[in-house]
Amino acid sequence: QVQLVESGGGLVQAGGSLRLSCAASGRTFSGYAMAWFRQAPGKEREFVASITWFTSRTNYADSVKGRFTISRDNAKNTVYLQMNSLKPEDTAVYYCARGTGNSGSRYAPEYLYWGQGTQVTVSS
Repeated sequence: QVQLVESGGGLVQAGGSLRLSCAASGRTFSGYAMAWFRQAPGKEREFVASITWFTSRTNYADSVKGRFTISRDNAKNTVYLQMNSLKPEDTAVYYCARGTGNSGSRYAPEYLYWGQGTQVTVSS
């Protein structure tokens, strides 16, 4: 019923910036937290950032805090991830996800709908 489509990934040099978008179709994400996760080759999927619905409270992984910003455009059913000061270790497939609730959890099992991912590659 809910489809999430990520876009905006690509190749960027270290220190550069990218903005990822996650467009939702079907049921809107109103009332639910949204999050970004990423998965690098050979590593487990890890939490990046989340944003709650009612208060727009945000949470960030320590590794991206101060560099990444998550935001929403409710009218467009879109969530964004602004990534600045990118590092090679940020290289991964980035996934957006809609939670089962509004907690903004950092744990993947608490998210029900997932996009297909967009590749981000940061070169030295």
